Amino acid sequence: MERFTRTDPEPGVAVLTMSRPEKLNAMDQTWFRELVEVMGTIGVDDDVRAVVLTGSGRAFSAGGDIDMFAGLAGDVTRVRPHLKLVYDAFSAVERCAVPVVAAVNGLAYGGGTELALACDVVLAAESARFSFKEATVGLMPGYGIVRGPDVLGRHWTRYLALTGRVVDAARAERAGLVQEVHPDEELLPAAVALAAEMAAHSTLAVRVGKAFVNRDAVGGFNESVEAIALLFGTPEHRDAVTAFRAARGR
Repeated sequence: MERFTRTDPEPGVAVLTMSRPEKLNAMDQTWFRELVEVMGTIGVDDDVRAVVLTGSGRAFSAGGDIDMFAGLAGDVTRVRPHLKLVYDAFSAVERCAVPVVAAVNGLAYGGGTELALACDVVLAAESARFSFKEATVGLMPGYGIVRGPDVLGRHWTRYLALTGRVVDAARAERAGLVQEVHPDEELLPAAVALAAEMAAHSTLAVRVGKAFVNRDAVGGFNESVEAIALLFGTPEHRDAVTAFRAARGR
């Protein structure tokens, strides 16, 4: 895989690390396809009973690759299948038969926060920062506005989605997005220990528990695809992407 690496630090525990630090683990088409593939593989691996998902470098994930957005802007026929792939990737985390623990090690912007929403439990480093940045480029977090109310409630989802503001780990914990906050150097060991605790329990009981908690987590995505596809075609989005890339010198 190009975008993920896997290690197995404890019996029954797999650690998946997003491995694109030079791009702050930004999500492109390859990233989304590989996440679907790896989650499907882990879900049928009898040696894995819990997963830790983290990022390399100073970011968990900065969200969607802005260069990918530039290729999609204004082309609704390409946006719809892209959005379907995005939802398939995040839903693969939800549907994975074993629990997935997010270890948010730094920036979690846009799709990075959405990925955290898809995980079963979220641990964060003290340096972690969360934001739905889509509003700043003329979009909305398609997965986040569907799943956010289930996890955060409507008020927090609106607060994040409609402002693009950044919140720190402590505030994210108060909002219910994060369950534990740890010093940066203690984050990954704490996440692995939590996953090992889950892996030590009855495999069937844990799988059934996850499945039942997530049993209604499928509605709203078709409507979200159409709404976000329309936003991709707006001049506001195209102009914002052009300005962002110009600021980077590209």
